[in-house]
Amino acid sequence: MNLFKRKKTTEPTAGKDSALAEIALKAINDGVIMTDKTGKIEFINPAALTMTDSKSANDVIGFDYSLIIKLESKEGRELSENENPLIQAMKTGQPLESFRGSLIVGTTDKRLPIAISVLPINNLSGDRIITFRNITKELQEEGEQTEFISTASHEMRTPVATIDGYITLALNPQTATIDERARGYLTSASAASKHLGKLFQDLLDVTKLDDARIRPNLEPAEMVALVKTISNDYLEKAKEEKINFSFGSDDSVQPGGNHRMDQVVYSFVDVNFLREILDNLVGNALKYTPEGGSIYVNVRGDGDRVLINVTDTGVGISADDLSHIFQKFYRADNSDTRTIGGTGLGLYITKQRVEAMGGKVWAESAFGEGSTFYVSLPRLTSDEYEKRMIVVRQAQMAKQLEQANQPTPPNQPTPPPAPPITTPPQAPATPPQATLQNQIINNSNEGVQPQ
Repeated sequence: MNLFKRKKTTEPTAGKDSALAEIALKAINDGVIMTDKTGKIEFINPAALTMTDSKSANDVIGFDYSLIIKLESKEGRELSENENPLIQAMKTGQPLESFRGSLIVGTTDKRLPIAISVLPINNLSGDRIITFRNITKELQEEGEQTEFISTASHEMRTPVATIDGYITLALNPQTATIDERARGYLTSASAASKHLGKLFQDLLDVTKLDDARIRPNLEPAEMVALVKTISNDYLEKAKEEKINFSFGSDDSVQPGGNHRMDQVVYSFVDVNFLREILDNLVGNALKYTPEGGSIYVNVRGDGDRVLINVTDTGVGISADDLSHIFQKFYRADNSDTRTIGGTGLGLYITKQRVEAMGGKVWAESAFGEGSTFYVSLPRLTSDEYEKRMIVVRQAQMAKQLEQANQPTPPNQPTPPPAPPITTPPQAPATPPQATLQNQIINNSNEGVQPQ
């Protein structure tokens, strides 16, 4: 099939240009597939045939694209129709920009990492062009960079924690006597070292999820109760900052006018990931909301999704910054935010965590008018929740039985009594400074928890 001669033209160079374009499509290493508006394949180039393990163009032309392009998330998780960006782009006629996932090759168990895009022609009324490329080499190079950053961050945490430990001792009146001028210098140094520690911890978190060393541990959860429990941890901090903090569900009802019952919605989440997400979103809201302002956390069901929003009355985000805030190391630069500390990684980590659970995150804001951050996660029906809870309980019972059935180690023979010691041995003296340094270094191994 000659893709580029479907429309007649009177221009003398049209035929030549069409032939050259078709030659180029056959020569490139990227897979290219064109479908009609219903998803039926009209054209496929040799690279796409190879990557999808298809024998020839005649075998696939006229069939639906979904028969040869089956995607998983980059973590290897099956994507439902609603969270599959390729299916949504093909149905809605909206463009898709470079989604990274795994292509299930043919009927084999082989997975090929790809970046896939969709370019619609005239939205719903026209054809769609699907392009995808093998990103195996890119991922290997990124893995090497990630490993370097991870190693450097890990090695830097210990000396930074040691520095901060000694500064803390110097600021303690019980261990050191310093004048107020020196105290001011050391207080600034302590804040800077804590900032460095937070940066290194964030870098470690980013690299671990980037190279799939951290995978979500998904479990069924009732979201209103869970998010409310986590949100209660911020009440004291908000009170200290003199900021109004409240939690609620939009679908709350008051039966008989006596008490309120929150909506019950279920999802399949990693509780630790969700806590990090809320730590970053609510933490940012507390930082960027002035005294007397308000923060509101809300959870509700939205069709087949669970929608969490964190709304504040803070400084807001400009339209130019709004499209970049989830990028790595990006921070809005204006007179209202320049003096507020941060690593530029919190929202990037948030986006990572949300997407690892099959969700989406976005923000709505206007500069000077506050912000609302939304987290959308797949929703479970009550029946699905109960079925998954049964699986969880069975797994817990199996683990308990396995532990109970483990053989008890045989009794060890009683050792003979030790000979009496007439003169107690003298332990070598340990310099107080060395003991303190070891304590600080040991404490540093616990890491700096992300805010």
